[in-house]
Amino acid sequence: MSVVVSAKGLTKTYGSFKAVDDVSFSLEENRIYGLLGRNGAGKTTIMHLLTAQLFPTGGELKVFGEEPYENNRVLSRLCFIKESQKYPETFRIRDVLETAGTFFPNWDREYALALSEQFRLPLKRKMKKLSRGMLSSVGIVIGLASRAPLTIFDEPYIGLDAVARSLFYDRLLEDYAEHPRTVILSSHLIDEVSGMLEHVLLIDNGRLLLDEDADALRGGAYSVAGTGARVEEFARGRRVIRRDSFGSLASATVMGTLDGEARGHADSLGLETAAVSLQQLIVHLTGGTSERKEAGGR
Repeated sequence: MSVVVSAKGLTKTYGSFKAVDDVSFSLEENRIYGLLGRNGAGKTTIMHLLTAQLFPTGGELKVFGEEPYENNRVLSRLCFIKESQKYPETFRIRDVLETAGTFFPNWDREYALALSEQFRLPLKRKMKKLSRGMLSSVGIVIGLASRAPLTIFDEPYIGLDAVARSLFYDRLLEDYAEHPRTVILSSHLIDEVSGMLEHVLLIDNGRLLLDEDADALRGGAYSVAGTGARVEEFARGRRVIRRDSFGSLASATVMGTLDGEARGHADSLGLETAAVSLQQLIVHLTGGTSERKEAGGR
């Protein structure tokens, strides 16, 4: 597959603060990527660098094989929908949609109008009078109907109820299947979006913690629980990313697959096992106690 984005040693500093710290990754065409991490982790800074709204302090960044800054060949192929999207106050929804057609070569006007109806958007209402949820819906309509080869959604569903969010996910997958492109989805609702993601980039404190196919991460960790001594015995030689204790009881979250050998070992110690969701894994990696036990080498 062709590489859409290539970042090598990408860095963005503000004085002594490193918002993005020596990050390297590549994004391939026609895949859905999850850019995940806690608030302030550096996700939005990376998206602003990709879309030439910020200059990198160091490293190399290529989008469609070229530097994005003041490069219309690159920028015309991008669509960036962010949570704080601004629109002219005098514009109605209809004006925004009509104007969008001048920015995106692949703009599908009929699809935009159909989506507007599905999201129950009043086309004649002025943007300044829209609720937070309606503003998010307008952004989603633009992002989907742009059909941009690189489409970026930064927390696109603020203010949307569960029904509207589900509608967004369904329409994204449907249109992606018919019109493949590279999609970056930044979200804190990880469990909701995890089924759509093909690849995960996890950012924490400006650094890249994970760059993995989503399938490899699903089922890539599990927890064991029981008496403290037996949990410790099981954990020996395994990569433990979180430990919790409750009196004489304890639990441990372990990176790896709960295969037959691991399950048999846990059963022999009388331990309970459970799968760890992608969201739980992200929480543990960015907020829990991370450690590696080397003895026994797993």
